[in-house]
Amino acid sequence: MATVYVSNADSREISVLELDKRAGTLRALQTLPVGGTAMPLALSPDQKKLYVALRSEPFTVAAFNIAATGQLSPLGQAPLPDSMAWIATDRSGRWLLAASYGGHRASVSPISADGQPEAAVQIVPNGKNAHAALPAPDNRHVYISSLGTDQVFQWRFDATTGQLTPNEPPALAARPGSGPRHLVLHPNGRHAYLLNELDATVDLLDIDHQKGQLSLRQHWPTLPAGFDGKAWAADLHLTPDGRFLYTCERNSSTLAIWRVDADSGMLTLVGHQATETQPRGFRIDASGQWLIAAGQLSHALTLYRIDGESGRLTATHRLPVGQGPNWIEIVDRI
Repeated sequence: MATVYVSNADSREISVLELDKRAGTLRALQTLPVGGTAMPLALSPDQKKLYVALRSEPFTVAAFNIAATGQLSPLGQAPLPDSMAWIATDRSGRWLLAASYGGHRASVSPISADGQPEAAVQIVPNGKNAHAALPAPDNRHVYISSLGTDQVFQWRFDATTGQLTPNEPPALAARPGSGPRHLVLHPNGRHAYLLNELDATVDLLDIDHQKGQLSLRQHWPTLPAGFDGKAWAADLHLTPDGRFLYTCERNSSTLAIWRVDADSGMLTLVGHQATETQPRGFRIDASGQWLIAAGQLSHALTLYRIDGESGRLTATHRLPVGQGPNWIEIVDRI
């Protein structure tokens, strides 16, 4: 069993669901109003706390305790400097990182020993349209994408003080007009993948983990053949073993399936899966056997079984949730 958390922006609530992995089904456990436009979610490293950024004024992060049953209870709130498109805890769970698309900056907020977030202690400019903030596995560096200036900023991070300082060089230059959006790190520590919103491409990046530097190596289009609409890529995730990568694109309402070469990190397209309307976000469970996609305009989720050999997806269950679902987190229970 696992518990699934879904933020519903328009109905201002979090849906809490049970994933039955044996049956391949979802069922509702709890619907929790949050009093604001619920969008990005983040789990604490021990998966006992859930954080949600509210993108309506006053901009806040709300924290919740996760019970043994998976249900949520309020822990507290703290102000955020802007409407945040992304939040994440650092690897220690002591700091909350946030990126503001409209504010063009990022922030670092303390998290107390009991999981309570506090007001930001640092705010840094991060190009135009900051979109994601991802700590490196060693917690010594943070990567923050800037969609509007086609950059990924490379920051040094002090986990003792929570301070970000520019790395050298301070940013990776992406391809002009690509619109860097979300990043994932391969478990081998040598590669990362960058999804670009504006041209719906995915980039393979090499990582110098000692220096915290990224370099571009290759890119691929993620749109299905024959689609001629406007590109609007949204999210990407790897299976935990790093064998498959998935990307989603909102205007075609598709998931692209990629096989990852274990040595080089290069991608081979397996195919595309039609999914919920305008898939803003999706998530893969810790076993790597299940993928859940959220349709921002269909107001529903689809659960897919992942084929371990091919990476292809088979839908097993569909469940309506709140209005405007956009972000998913999954916590294993058994």
